[in-house]
Amino acid sequence: MSPLTCLHGQEALDSDNLNGRSVANSEMKKQGWAVDKSMALYHVGGWGAPYFFINRDGNMAVRPSGFNTTFTEEIDLMAVLQKIQEAGEMNTPLIIRFPEILKNRLEVLQTAFERAILLNGYRGSFQGVFPVKCNPDRYVVEDIVRFGRNFAFGLEAGSKPELLMTMACMCKASPDALLICNGYKDAEYVQLALIARQLGLNSVIVLEQEEELQIVLKMSQYLRVQPVIGVRAKLSTKHNGHWGETSGDKGKFGLSASEILSIVKTLKDVGMLDALQLLHFHIGSQIPSLSIVKEGVTEAAHIFCELSLLGAGMKYLDIGGGLGIDYDGSNSSASGMSIGYTVEEYAEQVVHAVDDACALKNVKAPTICCESGRGLVSHHSVLIFDAFSVSKPQHGGKELCRGEDVTDLLQSHDLPHQLSVLSEDLARLVNIGDLEGALACAKQLKLDCACSFKLGLVSLELRAIVDELYTSVSNLMCQESKKGNLRSLSKKAGLGMSDVINDQIVTYHTNLSIFKSVPDSWAIGQLFPIVPLHRLDEAPSVRAILCDLTCDSDGKISSFVSGNPLGKADSFLPLHKLEANRPYYLGMFLGGAYQEVLGSMHNLFGTTHVVHVLGKTGGSFQISLQLPGQTISDVLRAMLHDPLSMFEDIRSQFLDSFKAGRFGGNREATVALHILKCSFSSYTYLSHDQDHHYSVF
Repeated sequence: MSPLTCLHGQEALDSDNLNGRSVANSEMKKQGWAVDKSMALYHVGGWGAPYFFINRDGNMAVRPSGFNTTFTEEIDLMAVLQKIQEAGEMNTPLIIRFPEILKNRLEVLQTAFERAILLNGYRGSFQGVFPVKCNPDRYVVEDIVRFGRNFAFGLEAGSKPELLMTMACMCKASPDALLICNGYKDAEYVQLALIARQLGLNSVIVLEQEEELQIVLKMSQYLRVQPVIGVRAKLSTKHNGHWGETSGDKGKFGLSASEILSIVKTLKDVGMLDALQLLHFHIGSQIPSLSIVKEGVTEAAHIFCELSLLGAGMKYLDIGGGLGIDYDGSNSSASGMSIGYTVEEYAEQVVHAVDDACALKNVKAPTICCESGRGLVSHHSVLIFDAFSVSKPQHGGKELCRGEDVTDLLQSHDLPHQLSVLSEDLARLVNIGDLEGALACAKQLKLDCACSFKLGLVSLELRAIVDELYTSVSNLMCQESKKGNLRSLSKKAGLGMSDVINDQIVTYHTNLSIFKSVPDSWAIGQLFPIVPLHRLDEAPSVRAILCDLTCDSDGKISSFVSGNPLGKADSFLPLHKLEANRPYYLGMFLGGAYQEVLGSMHNLFGTTHVVHVLGKTGGSFQISLQLPGQTISDVLRAMLHDPLSMFEDIRSQFLDSFKAGRFGGNREATVALHILKCSFSSYTYLSHDQDHHYSVF
C-alpha cells in the first residue's frame, strides 16, 4: 500500500469500539456483524421495547401492538417508506404515525391503573385525560377519543382554541369522560366551558388564580348553568429536572393553601360549595423517580381529604402529567432523559398513596385522573429523513508508516526554523513508534503553522499538508487504540482519547429542519434516539454528528443515545458510509410529544408530510392516511406574503428580461418561467428527483 493511501474511515467500528472500549480487529472480523450488534450499539432494546427493533433484514421495524404483536404483524419501516415513495407523491422528510401504538399506550395506562386498584382494594376508579397541548393534531386527538371511549378517557384544554377543539372532539366521547379546563381564563373561556356542560359534556373549570372564581360565578349566573369547579394546588413537592420549575412554592401555576381556603369560604357563602369537586396538581413533566411521585400524590391526597371534610363535593383527584418515558434506555432515575420505573409501578404508587390518605382521614376514595401526554403519544410516530452529503473535519489524512513519509511530504517546501525542527521531531517519533509523542508534536506543528500562515510566512498548500499530517497521526492513534496497543495517552500529548475521537467525527448533512421537527433538541438539549433505518446488518464505520438545512449554527445534533448504564450521551452517532446514488435514511424515535406543535418556521421550512400506517396480518400493512406537508406558498402565506402577487411581480421582471435578450431563446425562457411557477407549489425541503446525488467519501 502506498504511504499516501487515504485511511480515513477504512476501519469498521463495532459497538465496543464506538463506545470507547478496545476490541481487536481480528476478533471483530472473526465474529462478523449481525443485527444483535446494532441492537446493542444503538441501545434499541432499552428505549425501543416493546415497539421498535431491528429485523433480520437489518431494517428498523415496528411491533404496533407492543408485546401483543405477533411475528406476522411486524412492520418493516423501509417497506413502508418504499411503498410511500412508489406512489410518487411524498418523500422524506416525513412523519409516520402508528395509531395502533397510540391505542396500545392508552390501554397500557388504563390496565396499569385498573390492576393497581384491584391489588390495593381501592374503592375508587380511574379516568385518563389527554392534554391536547402535547399533540393537538386532529387525527391524534380523534384517535384518543375513539380508542378511549370504552373507559371514559377524556381531554384537557388550556386555551380557548384548545377548548373549542376538545368540545368538538368529545361530542363522540363517553358522556362520563372528563373535559378538564385548565389555563388562564377570561369571561369567554368560562362561557365556553359552561356551554360545554349544557351540551352534555362533563366539563370541569379548574381555577388557576383566585380571581377566576368571580368570573365563574358571574358567568354561571348569566348562563344559568351550575358549574363543576376544580382548584389547582401549588404543592411544596417538586423535582429538579428541566420541567420541575412548574411546581413548588415558586411554580408558575396553582393556588396556595390560603388561597384554596379563601375559595372554599366564598363558595360556601354563596351556597355553591358542592360545586367544588376536583383537586388538580402538577409537579412537572418527565418525573424521574417514584419517590417524587409518592411525595407529590401524598401531599395532594391530604389536601383532597381536607377539602372533603370541609364540606366540598369532592369527587376527582387529578394528578396532572409527569409520567415519563425512557428516552435513553437506561431505566435510571439519575438520568434526566430516563425514568426509574414502569407504568405499572407508577400506577401502583399513585393508587397506594391516595388510598392511604383516604383511609387515614376516613374520606371516600376519589376517581383518580391522570393527564399523561408524553407517556401516551411519544412512541407512536417516527420522523424519517435522509442524509445527502458529508463534510470531514479535516481534509485527507495520509498513511504514515515511516518517518520518511513526513519528510517526503514537506521536502519541497521552505519551512521556517521552528516548523522545520518540529517536522524533524515528528519524523523521529513516528520512526520509533512513540505515537503519544508524535500526536503532541503534530498538534504543536499544526498550531505553529497556523500562526505562521497568519503572518504570511507559509503558503496555503503547506498549511494544508501540515493539517493532513495531524489528521494522519490522529487516524493512526485511533487504529492502534482499536487494536488494544495503547492503554492511554500520556500527559505530554496534552490530549485524551476523547479528543482524538473528536478529530475523527464527520458531519452528515440531513434533509431536515431541527427547529421545525426536533425543536426540543435545540431548545433544551432533549435527547431523542436516532438510528439508521437500514444497513443495520453492516458494521458502521463512521462517527458523525448531524446538521440540518437551516442557515443557523445551532441547527445540528451532537448528542446521542449511548449504551451507558447511567444514560450518559455520546458525542457522535455511529453511521455507515454514504454510497453514490443510494439514499441513506435515518429515523428519530419517541418524538410524538410536543415536537410538531413547538416547531418553528426558521428559514421558512414548513411542516413535513405525515403518513398513518395500520398493521395487517401476514407482515403487511395499510397506509390509511396521507397528509401533505406545507408548500412554499403555504409558508409564505403564514408570513403574510401573497404568492400570487409575488409571482406576478417576478413574471413582470421576467418579461422585461426576455425582451432584453437575457434568455438564450424561447425554449430557455419557457423552461425558466415553468420552474418559477411550479416552485411556489413545491415542498420546502430538498427534492429527490433522479438528478439528486449522494456525496461519498
